Amino acid sequence: MKSLKRGLTLLLLVALLIPATGYAQENTASGITRVEFAAWINQVFQYINEGEWNFRDQDVNESPLSELRKAVAAGNMQGYGDGTLRPYQTNVSVHDPSVIKDASTYYVFGSHIDAAKSADLQNWTKFTNGYTTPGNVIYGDLSENLADSFKWAGEDDADSKGGYAVWAPDVIWNKYYKNPDGTTGAFMQYYSASSTYIRSAIGFAVSRNIEGPYLYGDTVVFSGFTLHDARDDNSTVNKKWTQTHLPELIEAGLLNGENPEWFKSTGEYNNTIYPNAIDATLFFDKEGKLWMTYGSWSGGIFLLELDPETGLPKYPGQDGVTEDGRLIDRYFGVKIAGGFTKSGEGPYIFYDPSTDYYYLNVTYGWLGADGGYNMRQFRASSPTGPYLDASGQNAVLTDQNTANDLIGIKMMGNFLFKQEIGETGPEDGYGYVSPGHNSVFYDEAAGKYFLLFHTRFPERGEAHELRVHQMFMNKDGWLVTAPGRYSGETAAAVKEASISGDYKFVNHGLSYSGAVTESVSITLEKDKKITGDLEGSWSLEGGYDAEIVVNGEAYHGVFVQGWDPLQQQNTLTFTAVSAKGETIWGIKQPDITDQQAVRAVEQALSLGDTSRVTDHLQLPVKGVRGTKIEWVSSDPSVISDTGVISPPDPGEEPLIAELTAVITKGAFSAAKKFQVRVIPLDLNEGLVAHYAFEGDLSDSTDNYEHGKVTGPLIDEQNGNGNIAFSKGVTGNAAVFDGESGIRLPDGLISGNEYSVSLWVYPKEHNQFSTTFFGAQSKSSWISLVPDSWNNHTMLWSGEAWYDGSTGSRIRTKDWHHLAFIVNEGSVKVFVNGEQKYTGKGFPDIFKDQSGIFTLGVNWWDHPFEGKMDELRIYNTSLTDALVKRLSQEASFEEEEGKAELAAKFLFEHDLADHAGNFGSGEIIGSQLASP
Repeated sequence: MKSLKRGLTLLLLVALLIPATGYAQENTASGITRVEFAAWINQVFQYINEGEWNFRDQDVNESPLSELRKAVAAGNMQGYGDGTLRPYQTNVSVHDPSVIKDASTYYVFGSHIDAAKSADLQNWTKFTNGYTTPGNVIYGDLSENLADSFKWAGEDDADSKGGYAVWAPDVIWNKYYKNPDGTTGAFMQYYSASSTYIRSAIGFAVSRNIEGPYLYGDTVVFSGFTLHDARDDNSTVNKKWTQTHLPELIEAGLLNGENPEWFKSTGEYNNTIYPNAIDATLFFDKEGKLWMTYGSWSGGIFLLELDPETGLPKYPGQDGVTEDGRLIDRYFGVKIAGGFTKSGEGPYIFYDPSTDYYYLNVTYGWLGADGGYNMRQFRASSPTGPYLDASGQNAVLTDQNTANDLIGIKMMGNFLFKQEIGETGPEDGYGYVSPGHNSVFYDEAAGKYFLLFHTRFPERGEAHELRVHQMFMNKDGWLVTAPGRYSGETAAAVKEASISGDYKFVNHGLSYSGAVTESVSITLEKDKKITGDLEGSWSLEGGYDAEIVVNGEAYHGVFVQGWDPLQQQNTLTFTAVSAKGETIWGIKQPDITDQQAVRAVEQALSLGDTSRVTDHLQLPVKGVRGTKIEWVSSDPSVISDTGVISPPDPGEEPLIAELTAVITKGAFSAAKKFQVRVIPLDLNEGLVAHYAFEGDLSDSTDNYEHGKVTGPLIDEQNGNGNIAFSKGVTGNAAVFDGESGIRLPDGLISGNEYSVSLWVYPKEHNQFSTTFFGAQSKSSWISLVPDSWNNHTMLWSGEAWYDGSTGSRIRTKDWHHLAFIVNEGSVKVFVNGEQKYTGKGFPDIFKDQSGIFTLGVNWWDHPFEGKMDELRIYNTSLTDALVKRLSQEASFEEEEGKAELAAKFLFEHDLADHAGNFGSGEIIGSQLASP
């Protein structure tokens, strides 16, 4: 524990502070434990590490936090129940999470056979082992158990070649299910097995234990079948419809024959009208009927009634239409959303007895970090629909020309509550990208709705985590989502006098793309007006209902206390939705004066190291609460008022000038000066190795030994490998034959600041073939890959699976300059001198000089085929200008050859360029200028 002196000091301070702070009031009649007292002190002094507190009478498994919550629940301590307790939260990665509660434990089940559990929706623990088999936690012998589904899709086939694709399960307790042993009641897990964007199957497995193992029951829906014999690439599966269970259903009289509309005129599956059989979720309606909704992109979202005793669908048997004109298919069921290959997946339906509505959540967009994934909400008075949004629009699209961006309440999309200069807290801000594929849970005991979903994060690549946000019913009967993740808050009456103040504000809008919506600053004035970056009014209705009017549009929602990760404290927030379907969020900021704002900006304002400037400076013009920053240069011939430099020529002396920042807010101002030293561009500064491949594998800096030729894998040295030389970007280049690589000297990179630059000429693309590869071990590595898992050129890392995607794939049979810069967790990736990716959180791989480095080979993948030239490795962070200069050193002439396909947009299930050379298209408004 702490020293006696510090302990006595803390006790004295607590005794003095607690009566004034309102953090807690002891119920002296009941008393508190030592653990509770430690947690109490923790709140006053904001110690983050609970492990600092140890008591001899405390069990090793006890948590001060959990003990404190018990004391709050028992009424022994007051003041924490409104959410002022510092949250303790742990994270897991479960994609496409589906929630269920068993006894006192919450569970989420997700894609790739991942699952986690929690006692409080804040701290999660995984208990699964992914695709491991045999011995799979959920399915035992995975391949054997789900063999019937895998005959159609999902195991070592097409897109799942070499592995499995078991996606987006939903688990439900069905008390009516009849088990083979005659008992009733089971946990039923409906999973998706998928091999392509349309060839998939939904099956179910059952267990009496929620954590498994689950035993296969049946496969209930197939998609992607064809009229005639056909096979996909890398597949032996015959896709003809007779290879599914459809003939059995027809023979049993459950279907009135096959439907000719299932097929296009070519005999292919008609995925414009009919669904991709994935993303199943189940629910009981108010009459006790069991339903399954499912679908992804393709023909939209469908609904089937299930027999609760067997878990099998009650197929309609006959085709038809609903009263409002929606499709009813004899096999797939009734269409309730989407269609015409527009985005829309991960459907989830739940019933709310207070409004007597069924709510449908669907996710639009593509799940990648650049895909604009976003959640939408509809509702209906019947489980079969029609499902409408706040403006009365039907979730089912009417034709191919109907865009879906204006349809559905947008619950959440890409956002970032930015940190302004002068604010404390995480400098990266707080935000999500591509949040989606949600499930919903209503906790009857707590009277709370929760939204559970996965999300990626700004500048963190494809890494994703589970998030839980509380939802609240607004006065119009729509659920609105809290701006922050759940931290124990409860909606309660708000004092009107506490509402006025400055807020960070986000409008999620309706359109979606890879762009991130950043927060702006507004003030809710005491006279009920809204000023700042936006204008409007606000009002408090009842205990906590909010009406926010911004630019003439009314939004209805709630005011609620919530934890702000930027301020690291609880604060007032609001969330509301308009009749157009736009969601707005606000997070209240601490009160500060204009003078305090100016001082805060003055103290925080920095330009980094300005002693060796080789690139234009990004000069900020705004600080906390709208503080203005204006710049004046003492010598515009060296650096302009906007940060544009004019560097000296190589060999000349550095140039020096002074930049003055004038900081102003209201009647207060301050000035801060920066000396800027502009130096010549020097391509050799920080250069530790340079392999020019002028007929050999030597390092021209003489810092390292020659490279060595390998076979097709790293460890196959001095084998049958062969590296030749031919014309490159300057002189010769190394030629890789697709069966060989180069082992570079160990230790080329050490530390967490370095840059790599090289020229690449891929002759052919082989997915995951590496150009530059570095590793500390087989589980800790980086790889610069021309063609990665998403058909994009990418800086890939096996340490926490970091994806630095450039958004497109470099073309074959053409020279490209690639570079990446790592600086203490920040990373940039460049293609032909242009920055294509920037992110944070890049892993620190090379902690010492034992790293292994290669060109063209790794331990697993097909070797690179093509050429490489002018590999340079630096122990510093290159500037953008230096990368640009390196990309301009080429002296080669473009090779002439036959015309090749540049782009191929199929519009079958996404907006991707299937040639892989460009990024995906983005959905915009009705005009090009409309975002």
